[in-house]
Amino acid sequence: MKFCKKYQEYMQGQEKKLPGVGFKKLKKILKNCRREFQSKNDAHGVFHNQTCPQHCPVCDGTFFPSLLKEMSDIVGCFNERAQKLLELHLASGFRKYFIWFKGKLQGSHVALIQEGKDLVNYALINAVAIRKILKKYDKVHFSKQGQAFKSQAQSMHIEILQSPWLCELMAFHINLRETKVKSGMTPASFEGCYLTFNDGKPFLSCELFDSVKLDIDLTCSICLDTVFDPVSLTCGHIFCYMCACSAASVSIVNGLKAAEPKEKCPLCREAGVYEGFVHLDELSILLRRRYDPNSCSEYWEQRLQMERVERVRQAKEHWESQCQAFVGV
Repeated sequence: MKFCKKYQEYMQGQEKKLPGVGFKKLKKILKNCRREFQSKNDAHGVFHNQTCPQHCPVCDGTFFPSLLKEMSDIVGCFNERAQKLLELHLASGFRKYFIWFKGKLQGSHVALIQEGKDLVNYALINAVAIRKILKKYDKVHFSKQGQAFKSQAQSMHIEILQSPWLCELMAFHINLRETKVKSGMTPASFEGCYLTFNDGKPFLSCELFDSVKLDIDLTCSICLDTVFDPVSLTCGHIFCYMCACSAASVSIVNGLKAAEPKEKCPLCREAGVYEGFVHLDELSILLRRRYDPNSCSEYWEQRLQMERVERVRQAKEHWESQCQAFVGV
C-alpha cells in the first residue's frame, strides 16, 4: 500500500478530526506545476525534462505556505494534547482530582495510556508524511529547496520531531511499560520506544513508520554527562537544568525564565530560547530508574547531592546580596 493511501486511512480513522498534511492537495500542486511548465516548453518548441525550475512561482506561492500552516497546526495540536495528558499523569493528591474534575482529560487510566499511544503515532506518521512530500518536491524540482524548508521549519519550532513533548511521551511509555512489567501486568503502552546506551551514552530511541529511526541524545553538551534534571529549550536542545542556567547567565534561584532574550543556545546559537523551556519530568524519572547498570550504583545519588550543595550555595549568595541591597551595604 502506498504511504499516501495509508496516511489518508489513518487520518480518517481518528475519532476526532485532527490537523494533518494535505497530502493529495500538495501532490496535486506539484503535478499541476509540472504540467504547466511542460506546456510552456511545448509552446516554445523547447525540449526539457518534465520538471519545473528550481524557483517556481506556482509551487513556491502555494506549496510552501500551505505546508507551513499545516505543520504549525499539527505541532500546536500535538503539544497542547500531550501537555494536558502529562500534566494529569504527573499530578498527585488534590491537584490530580482537581484536573479530573475540570475535565481536561476524560476516561480511565487505560484511556490515558491509549491517548499517549495515539499521540506518539500521530506525531510520527505526520513527521514521515512531511518528509515524503518534501522529498517529492525536491525530486520534481531537482533542487534542495525541500530540505532548506525543513531547516526553516526547525528554526520556527514547528518541526514535530523537535517537540519536547514527544520526548516526554516517549519517556512516559517506557516508564509505564517498566512499571507494568515489575508489577506482573501486561504492558499496553507504545512498544516502539526504548532507552538505549551506546558506549555508555544514553539515547531515547523510537522506530518510526517507513523504517525511519529517531534517536535523541541524552548527553548534556555543556557538562558532557548524562542530562540531570533535564530541560528542553524552545530550539529543541536538551541540557541539565543547572547547565542551562549557567549558559543563560542566571542563578538557579531566579530560574531560566529570568534569562535575557539575547542569551543564546550553546549548541545552535539561537537567541530567546530560554523563556519557553520545558522541564522534562518523565525523562528525569526514566533516567533515575534506568541509568547505565555498568556505572556505579551510587552515581545518581552523588549527582543529586552535588546539585543540592550547588543550589544551597547559590541560594545563600542570592539572599546575602538581597539583604546587602536592602540595608544599603
